Order: sequence, then C-alpha cells, then structure tokens
Amino acid sequence: MTDAPPAPGPAPTTTPSGLRALLPDLAPWRASRDFRRLWVSGLISTFGSFLTFVALPVQMKELTGSAAAVGAIGAVELVPLIVCGLYGGALADAFDKRRLIVWTEAGQGVLSAALLVNAVLPHPAVWPLYVVAALSSALTAVQRPALDSLWPRLVAHDHLPAATALNSLRWDVGGVAGPAGAGVIVAYAGLAPAYAADLATFVVSVALMAGIAAQPASHEAAKPSLRAIAEGARYAWGRKELLGTYVVDLAAMCLAMPLAVLPFLADELDARWSLGLMYAALPLGSLLVSLTSGWASRVHRHGRMVVLAALLWGLAVAGAGVVGNVWLVLLFLTVAGGCDMVSGIFRGAMWNQTIPDALRGRLAGIELLSYSVGPQVGQVRSGGVAARWGVRASVWSGGLLCAGAVAVLAVCLPGLMAYDVRTNEHAVRLREQRVTAPRPAV
Repeated sequence: MTDAPPAPGPAPTTTPSGLRALLPDLAPWRASRDFRRLWVSGLISTFGSFLTFVALPVQMKELTGSAAAVGAIGAVELVPLIVCGLYGGALADAFDKRRLIVWTEAGQGVLSAALLVNAVLPHPAVWPLYVVAALSSALTAVQRPALDSLWPRLVAHDHLPAATALNSLRWDVGGVAGPAGAGVIVAYAGLAPAYAADLATFVVSVALMAGIAAQPASHEAAKPSLRAIAEGARYAWGRKELLGTYVVDLAAMCLAMPLAVLPFLADELDARWSLGLMYAALPLGSLLVSLTSGWASRVHRHGRMVVLAALLWGLAVAGAGVVGNVWLVLLFLTVAGGCDMVSGIFRGAMWNQTIPDALRGRLAGIELLSYSVGPQVGQVRSGGVAARWGVRASVWSGGLLCAGAVAVLAVCLPGLMAYDVRTNEHAVRLREQRVTAPRPAV
C-alpha cells in the first residue's frame, strides 16, 4: 500500500490558489439535494436555539441574581446528556435517522412554547427553566447522534472534510446572528419575543427536515441495547487516535468554557450592552475560520491540528480573563472561537472518514459526550469559581488549566499526534468501501 490514498473519482489537477484556496469547498452542497435541505434546516434551527441559549441564562440571572444558579443550568443538563446521548447513539444506528430527527425537533419546539408561557406570566418561576433545560438536553442528546450520522451518508467520502466545514459554517452563521439578535430582542423587547422566535424556527425546521429522503438503519446495525452501546464503547477504546480527540476536547471544554459567567463579566466591565456581542464572539471566530476553510482539505495530519487548536483555545480564553477592556475581551473570545472551529473541523474529519456506518450513531453518541458534556461541566466549574474567587479569575484560570492539560495530553497520546488520513488503516479501508459501494437511485 502506498502512502497516497487512491483517487475515488475525478480530482482537480491543480491546487486552488489565492482567495479561491481559502473559500469553503461547495462540492457537497452542489452534489446533494438532501444535504442542502439539511443544511438550511439546521441554519434556521440553530438561529432560534441561540436565541434561547442567551435568553435562558439572562432570565435566570434576573430571577436569582446568582452566578451559581446560572452555572447550575449546566448541572441539570449533564445527566440527561450523558444517559440519552449514549442511548441516542444506539437509536440512531437502529432506526430511521430522519424520523428520529423530526420528532426530536418537534419536541424542542414544545419546550420553547413552555418557556414562552412561563415568560409571559406576571411572576415567572425559576423551576421551569431548569426542567426545560434538562428536557432540552435529553432531546438534543437523542437527536445529535442521528444528525451526525445522517449527513455523512448524503455526501461522497472525499467531500466529508468540506461538508464538515460547511456544517460548521451553518452553525457559526446562526451562532453569530442568534446571540446578537437575542441581545437586541431581550434588551428592547423582552424575553418572551426571543422564546416566540425560537418556536417559529422549529416549525420551519421540521417542515424542511420532513422533505429529506428516508434514512433507514444499515443491515449490519444492532438493535438498541446496553450490549450495543458497549460494542460502540469497545470500538472507541480500541481506536486510540479517536479516543485522543474525545479526551482533548473534553479537557478544553471542562476547563475553559466561560459562557455561564459572561452576563456577570459584562456587568463587571460596566458594559451590559456587550453581552450579546460576547455570546456572538465565539461563533464569530468560528465563522471566520469556516469562511476561509478551503485550506483544511489539504491538511492530512489532523490529530496535530486538534491538539494545537485546543492549546490555543485555552490561551485565548485566559487572555479574555486577564484584560480589562471589553473590546480586548471580545477580540480574545473571537480568537478562541476560531481555534475551537479548527479543532472541530479536524475532529469531525477524523471521525467521519474512519468510522463504519453501522457504528456511526453509537460513536456519534460518544462524540456528543466529548463536545457537549464538557461545556456543561465547564459552566458548573466557571460559575462555582466565579462565586468564590471572582468572575475574571474564573475565566483566566480555566484557560491556563486548559492549556496545561492539553500540553500533557499531547505527550501522552502519540497515536493522535501521528494520525495521517492518507495512511491510517481505518481511513483507507472506509475510503475504498465508499468508492466501491453502489450509489442509491435518486
């Protein structure tokens, strides 16, 4: 076997240059109608979800005035995320993925309606915020493995890195517009309009998702059970390079996720007007990377990029906690978001180019724990530290701890550092299977 991967189809004879080399690769968008539909649906749903993502902690802060209470949102989301994430992966492998996504998306719309009803009450209660946060976490945990295992079916194998970047771009556009819009809506119209807008986006998203072709389970998929979940866990444990991506991301998110304390940081800097911008800064950095992600398809050592990006994420978050100028805080948060996107692109490429289809849902459930449980734990950590030692100390200490932890993990994970998509046996095998597999009729 040679070092260079076999060419699965027509490939460009020259490398793009100049601005064209930086622009996102639109090949997956052009080639797959269902991928386009899924992308637009996700964009609309992401925009709405970020409205609630900002409005919920703001409402909790207004009702309680406690950083610990805001951080506790992450605590109530944690258990449903872990339990339902693992089982959701097994469900994604065993059932029609599109149907699973549609029903969970509709459930999220019902929860947005519950927040809206609570917000318009003369005296809104605190407990519904925690209940909705927990239920929404459970639905997200069931849905995300199905989503993450659906779209790789819709695009060609060599288009997977480009599709990962386009999916990230969708998330980033919604992530920038959603928090920025939420900051304006909450400040000038109130919480109820933000929740109402989120409900409307779920209605549109469900309508779009319903038009995607059915995506039944593969013939090799196991029925959902503890045994099936354990099978996926054993596979992940045996793939040390994959295990490394989970551990690095988990460390970065647990130690350096500052979202829970941003409302208090804006107050401390005497810049309440900047809260929406702070929430938007992280996805803005991600958006800038996504818009210039054409270079990602030409990088082969994905593991090294994951480690480097996570290290720089920690240092950028630490910078946001050290400086006292709100514009510098926004700059550091934007840089951190860009680093997180670089890590996400190459983690996604490693996962999607090496995991067999029959295991993709269960592995997506494990992935969900690495990139979702981490932020929830990070919210609890940052809220607790802020309550005891101060908001800025919570931010900069988490960033430094993250950078140190990632540096240690880089030494302890030689398989991750050595990963090369051109020669990795799992990537080569899956690429050959995708090339020889018959394409479904449209």
